[in-house]
Amino acid sequence: MPYFDAASSAPLHPVARQALLASLDEGWADPARLHREGRRAALLLDAAREAAAEAVGCRPDELVFTSSGTRAVHSAVAGALAGRRRVGRHLVLSAVEHSSVIHCAGALAAEGGSFSEVPVDRTGTVDPSAYGRALRPDTALACLQSANHEVGTEQPVAETAEICAAAGVPLMVDAAQSLGWGPVPGRWSLLAASAHKWGGPAGVGLLAVRKGVRFAPRGPVDERESGRAPGFENIPAIVAAAASLRAVRAEAAAEAVRLRALVDRIRAAVGSLVPDVEVVGDPVRRLPHLVTFSCLYVDGETLLHELDRAGFSVSSGSSCTSSTLTPSHVLKAMGVLTEGNVRVSLPAGTTDEEVDGFLGALPGVVSDVREKLGAPVPAAAAPAPRTSLVVDALGRRCPIPVIELAKVIGGVPVGGTVTVLSDDEAARLDIPAWCAMREQEYVGEEPTDRGSAYVVRRLR
Repeated sequence: MPYFDAASSAPLHPVARQALLASLDEGWADPARLHREGRRAALLLDAAREAAAEAVGCRPDELVFTSSGTRAVHSAVAGALAGRRRVGRHLVLSAVEHSSVIHCAGALAAEGGSFSEVPVDRTGTVDPSAYGRALRPDTALACLQSANHEVGTEQPVAETAEICAAAGVPLMVDAAQSLGWGPVPGRWSLLAASAHKWGGPAGVGLLAVRKGVRFAPRGPVDERESGRAPGFENIPAIVAAAASLRAVRAEAAAEAVRLRALVDRIRAAVGSLVPDVEVVGDPVRRLPHLVTFSCLYVDGETLLHELDRAGFSVSSGSSCTSSTLTPSHVLKAMGVLTEGNVRVSLPAGTTDEEVDGFLGALPGVVSDVREKLGAPVPAAAAPAPRTSLVVDALGRRCPIPVIELAKVIGGVPVGGTVTVLSDDEAARLDIPAWCAMREQEYVGEEPTDRGSAYVVRRLR
């Protein structure tokens, strides 16, 4: 069964498995002790730190191991904010950061601080100059991911780091998605990453803090990991994480070329095989193994289940797969279609035959889901004399409001309007996206007693 969700967690690399098993026998002792077993464990830990630091592009004494990538992000943000508390309590981040960074911003605001979100364009890319405009005299820290976890867009980290450095503001980079493909360029100040994203074991994160960056660990500290990650180190997992990072880096150049070609095939084929699909993310400046697309008139959760039944493991940023039924903050910030969203992220070793199988199964799966939901057929209904229609979709979730709109748009003449009543947050994004895809005019949103009224004018 092809696994196409490497962006969530990559399969354990063979080198990681070998290193993990070998170090279970050698790295079980306390590396802080002076006896023979402790010294052996300390040597393993030091070697892993040196290997990881080389891959990151920092000094070994600038890097510590944490219990996860999320813990690395939380420690980086909290420590930098605390270290620069005399400057102020303002944080700058992009609108498409990972939830771990967004949660840090929310915690800062709850404690009396503030944050500013830098918007992105329709490809999910930030403008470095926008970061410069967001910086203030009381800005203690800026955060920017190296590449987006949902759509794969790579961010201009080096340019942004220069702007932040000129303003005297440290930049924290979340490199979880990109570190396996190469080092993060530029004068960043802090960096966080997660081993299970590149094929290392889960439960190991990396935190790098450059010399000269003011940093004050929050909470109780001990002698472990320079006081920045308290607790007994999981040396076998750390050794496996460092070994696998070195291994995937050695393979990265060739594998990136191969996987990019497969992703290009998917990007090109999806639009021709499946009607009413929007491929999202930057088409050029992106991770080599990841492609995301959204399908009109499709319930994302059902689509993922059906693809799983067809033998393909993929993921989604669609609101239809969330327990809160709120749209992905990444897709929302980009202003793209959120319904029926599919993220395909290929692990190393993915074959042409597996991609062929996916492209062969996808059209039928999407068609079946649309049929079950009562999506409109391509043939348009004959125009009726009524110049306006109202669709009551209150209490109905994505993609039903858009499906109902598509069903009746042919029932008004060109120039006529359809008003969709909906209390689903996703409708605010998906109805304008539908209008852009179908060349209809989105007039705007009007408040109602329950939810909102979305007005669409027929242009063709």
